[in-house]
Amino acid sequence: MRTLRLGPVVGVAAIALVAVAVPVLPLSNPTAMDIMHRLAPPSAAHWLGQDGYGRDVLSRLLWGARSSLGVAVAAAGLACVIGTGLGLIGGYLGRGAEFLTMRSMDIVLCFPPLVLALLVITLLGPGTATLIPLLALVYLPGFVRVAYAGVLSVRNQNYVEAMRVLGAGRARIMLRTILPNIGGPILVQFSLAIAAAILLESGLSFLGLGVVPPAPSWGGMIAAARATMAQAPLLLLWPCLALSGTVLLFNALCDAVRDAVDPQRVPRRRGAARVLDALAPGLVAAGGPVLDLCGLTIEIDTPAGTVCPVRDVSLQVHSGEILAVVGESGSGKSLSGLALMGLLPPAARVAAGAAWIEGQEVLRLDEAALRRIRGRRVAMIFQDPHHSLDPVHRIGAQVAEAIRAHRPVSARAARSQAVELLRQVGISDPERRAAAFPHELSGGMLQRVMIAIGIANGPRLLIADEVTTALDVTIQAQVIALLADLRRARGMGLLLITHNLALVSEVADRIAVMYAGEIVEQGSAAALLARPLHPYTQALLRSAPGEDGSLPEAIQGTVPSPQARPAGCAFAPRCTYRRPDCETAPPPLVDAGGEHLTRCIRWYEVAASVRSAETVA
Repeated sequence: MRTLRLGPVVGVAAIALVAVAVPVLPLSNPTAMDIMHRLAPPSAAHWLGQDGYGRDVLSRLLWGARSSLGVAVAAAGLACVIGTGLGLIGGYLGRGAEFLTMRSMDIVLCFPPLVLALLVITLLGPGTATLIPLLALVYLPGFVRVAYAGVLSVRNQNYVEAMRVLGAGRARIMLRTILPNIGGPILVQFSLAIAAAILLESGLSFLGLGVVPPAPSWGGMIAAARATMAQAPLLLLWPCLALSGTVLLFNALCDAVRDAVDPQRVPRRRGAARVLDALAPGLVAAGGPVLDLCGLTIEIDTPAGTVCPVRDVSLQVHSGEILAVVGESGSGKSLSGLALMGLLPPAARVAAGAAWIEGQEVLRLDEAALRRIRGRRVAMIFQDPHHSLDPVHRIGAQVAEAIRAHRPVSARAARSQAVELLRQVGISDPERRAAAFPHELSGGMLQRVMIAIGIANGPRLLIADEVTTALDVTIQAQVIALLADLRRARGMGLLLITHNLALVSEVADRIAVMYAGEIVEQGSAAALLARPLHPYTQALLRSAPGEDGSLPEAIQGTVPSPQARPAGCAFAPRCTYRRPDCETAPPPLVDAGGEHLTRCIRWYEVAASVRSAETVA
């Protein structure tokens, strides 16, 4: 993504640095008068000349920057903190908090800023101590309204609902979920408020109601120079240039901040940090894979000896990404998912490999540690909801049970969250459905209930194992589309295990094809579907009905059992490209370019056949 444009940043930083460093700069006393040399032109001793009292203009100009910027930044900062807090409270809590917040701001807005300033200064007197709270009050409604509008636009988004499902308190939701998402407009409003506060402070000082003379300020310098502009016009030029230049730089900074933090205006790149992340560290989750599986090998002891149904499987899933693991029954897809959950059958064990979920190794955790991450960091949806749901408990109670298993929430709160989860997964009339028993719902509805249970505690990784099995084609597409929408809304990674390559072709970001317990091809969905580099992937694509209505082609033969695995390529007995050397040694997983991996020594011939078919078509 783009970063802040350097021009405005450097300009504002230079002015701020000068304002901060003024006390240590070798400057003349800004209040020391030299009447004998009043209105003297620029000289070596006084670079910008002397004013009507013989005071050094450069010194007063720089000290004036300190006064103007100090008052403006302090006032804008105070208004930003208070206004953002009030806007968050009013927008999120609603009802009485919303009424009190917004109506009080309407009262403040009834008074024009200058009139309000004159009223307050008349009552309290001029000076910095009066200016800062006064200007904060003037710009407070702007921050309240910006924050309030931002909260209204995001408070019903799914990621906010996910925090509610996690049981987070109101303060946590407002500060860690909502505030980072409205931070861009608030930063823009802050830079605008500083520029406006500089102008208003200068205007009040021009009228003698701001910074008290003889302390320097740009407005006071303009007022003093106005009386002598005929004799020394340069005295009016310097503060006007400083004032207008500073305001223009802050306006340019405002535009740069807007462009940098607005995701609709700035395209994102994986691995790039948002500006808001740097300004508010910890409020936005860092990038990186939610699942990093390396070299998983599973062994099962049988009377005939030890077999390996899964061998050297490596996968990565990033936040918001769908990785589809595709293959026929018996290829090891589901067993790999069960290993990640620590749910392998007693006869099976992890012989090698490691798996990190959000940086925590999970393959060798004990049962107590696994219970803490199941449902919270990683969740799994199984293929048969009729057997996954308890037939003697109502739907809402089972969803609420999943919530209360991980969070100390009341039964009423858990039930309310369960109803909301059912609504999010597209179940109509969720209040009534929550009171139903599993046998009263259709298979598609039950699968949606299982999805609601899976996302109940906001997992970072969701494993969906053959979730469309036994559903009709229309419902299959709806369930897959629902999972794709949920991972986008919640930013979770989705590991989609299926045997239907055509079903996931439009939603998957990457695809891994498994055969006989190992990865035979892996790459981006677009590249793998357009240019399959393994004969098994080609066969899977041909086994689905064509878009032109052509009949599917069955794959001859069956997946070999782990006990009878061929010595060479596992797919060789069923492969039309096989040669004698394919049957002598297992082929390695090679990179064919563009992170497209294939376990075929003749992948270039497979690619050439795809190109030839495209040419004929």
